[in-house]
Amino acid sequence: MQKSGGKSLPSLSVRIDLDTEGRIGPGKIALLENIEKCGSISAAGRAMDMSYKRAWDLVDEINRICRQAAVERQTGGKNGGGAMLTPFGTSLVARYRKIERDAASAVRKELAALQSDIGKKKGVGRS
Repeated sequence: MQKSGGKSLPSLSVRIDLDTEGRIGPGKIALLENIEKCGSISAAGRAMDMSYKRAWDLVDEINRICRQAAVERQTGGKNGGGAMLTPFGTSLVARYRKIERDAASAVRKELAALQSDIGKKKGVGRS
């Protein structure tokens, strides 16, 4: 969130509607980032205070709407496996974050103007 005159600007949230049934937004991207960081879908879900089933359902939805896997399961190992982002998943996160940065940059002046308008007092004497 950017500052303007010591006040925090309103923030912009980006949701990309890929079709009438599928969308990618900040929640799904955060889940992918947490999968990359935690190394498993269940740990990523816990980090977001999300059930294991909800995290798996979102991963399945991401894979379905993108028509390719963003997350790949890993089996075996002493900890029982895990999950990692595919090259496509890594690219999806990077592209979304770039779109988000570019959009926020494009509307920064309007967000500052909005913050200014919200901070102005209403006219006196109206009934």
